[in-house]
Amino acid sequence: MKNLSGSPLALTCALALAACSDSTGPNGVTGIPAFNPAGFVAGVTNPFFSLTPGTVQYYEGQSEGAAQTDSVEVLSENKTILGIAATVVHDRVYMGAQLTEDTFDWYAQDAEGNVWYLGEDTKELNNGQAVSTEGSWEAGVNGAQAGIIMWADPSAHLNQEYSQEFSRGVAEDLGKVVAVEQSVSVPFGSMTGCVKTEDRSALEPGILENQYYCPGSGISLEQTIQGGDDLNQLVNVIGP
Repeated sequence: MKNLSGSPLALTCALALAACSDSTGPNGVTGIPAFNPAGFVAGVTNPFFSLTPGTVQYYEGQSEGAAQTDSVEVLSENKTILGIAATVVHDRVYMGAQLTEDTFDWYAQDAEGNVWYLGEDTKELNNGQAVSTEGSWEAGVNGAQAGIIMWADPSAHLNQEYSQEFSRGVAEDLGKVVAVEQSVSVPFGSMTGCVKTEDRSALEPGILENQYYCPGSGISLEQTIQGGDDLNQLVNVIGP
């Protein structure tokens, strides 16, 4: 992949509190929207990825053949990143009763309704002790750049690959909207009008995943379709 992380444009987008024009972004991906820290709004209300503080989503599935559960809680606190008040989401993964991953993710929504991913603080745990922080990054730190997690109008970006996160050698995920108006059935229920994405990491080129984002429920199904058999399904949502 073409290395743009050290270019003047990339450094401006990641580090300066100023807008950047549409251009080639991380890993040579084109068509990314302008990143303007002054153009963000309070809260995340995109119907396909809304983050209401106090909401907890519960998932069940498997990873590398082992059963796992996952709780995703939207916190009432914010974290300031590049001058933006990002919403904090606490994601905890369990194998049985043992907590194996503990992550704080940071999201924010621009005035157009696009939801941006601004980084994460993640820990892999073994018997309650942190054994790795691999995958942690923050936009504006060491050249890391924010990415899009959900478009304001997904149908306008069909089959357009975009950067979801970028920290060279740490987090290089890419997404693509491949279908809209999809139906999904998971333990939580049957949902319609969902957005289907195809996701991959430039760091793990042999793995491909589909995710389904449904109105009012957000991510409802994650399924590895190449390079593994991981599965994560929404089983319950508790509101504030």
